[in-house]
Amino acid sequence: MEKLKIIIPERMTGQRLDVALSEMLPDYSRSKITDWIKSGEALINHKTFKPKDKVNGSQMVELTISQKQNNDWVGEDIPLQVVFEDEDIIVLNKAVGIVTHPGAGNWSGTLANALLYYEPKLATLDRAGIVHRLDKNTSGLMVVARNEKSQKYLVEQLQTHSVSREYSAIVYGHMVSGGTIDNPISRDTKDRVKQAVSSDGKEAVTHYRVIDRYQNHTHVKVILETGRTHQIRVHLSHIGHPLIGDTMYGGKARFPRKADAILKEALVNFKRQALHARKLTLTHPVSEELMSWKSPLPEDMLALLDVLNDYDPC
Repeated sequence: MEKLKIIIPERMTGQRLDVALSEMLPDYSRSKITDWIKSGEALINHKTFKPKDKVNGSQMVELTISQKQNNDWVGEDIPLQVVFEDEDIIVLNKAVGIVTHPGAGNWSGTLANALLYYEPKLATLDRAGIVHRLDKNTSGLMVVARNEKSQKYLVEQLQTHSVSREYSAIVYGHMVSGGTIDNPISRDTKDRVKQAVSSDGKEAVTHYRVIDRYQNHTHVKVILETGRTHQIRVHLSHIGHPLIGDTMYGGKARFPRKADAILKEALVNFKRQALHARKLTLTHPVSEELMSWKSPLPEDMLALLDVLNDYDPC
């Protein structure tokens, strides 16, 4: 537990107290400061106040920063593949089949449970320090914050699109060239589990470039500018190139005319979307150094590409 005394300067007179405190405490998010005000951990003259109350002079705020557990998630001994770590961040390579954090139908066995076992102190952070997510059946690189300052800084980078996230995807259809998909995305009105391109959705921008072409399939590099739920899967399906293995947005496996039995078997037996977060680039929240990590393609995607090279050559 840490106690702080903060004098709000005269120049902030008339501002909301939560806004003024956010400026005085740049290492903490405004939502966190609002929580402290509402819970009575921030006092003026030993009295509580509201976030919307105004600064009326050189007020002294007494703040008790307690390390409360943010949820009832439990740590579980689940293997993690840590790529990099220091006092501020953890970069890891998420395996296929693991959900990012607990939710309906998945209250245990998640990445968050694994992180809380690996680093119990993460229980004091929102979502155990997780600042972005990968779908259950998408593999690859993720960054996790180890403290409030890092979490706030990483969230800001994600919001301003300054974190670069590059993916490898294997899709149906022969792509001639790369391009950009700029179509808003919102929840599908007919199926609440799915997302869909919609004119009244949130901005979503996806860039893609061809890595290798096959006669009936394409291996592409995808770079996210925004980070909507299922964005890559929705966008590539929208332009007629759904991910191999993505039954939600691509339906059943598609077979080229005169496809060899080996190719058919490879397509049918690929049981998850062929998507891997292969490169992550960000500015370190403390050192401000630009850092980048790469993750090789997992074995299942490499095996699929081998089959396409042999049985669907361009």
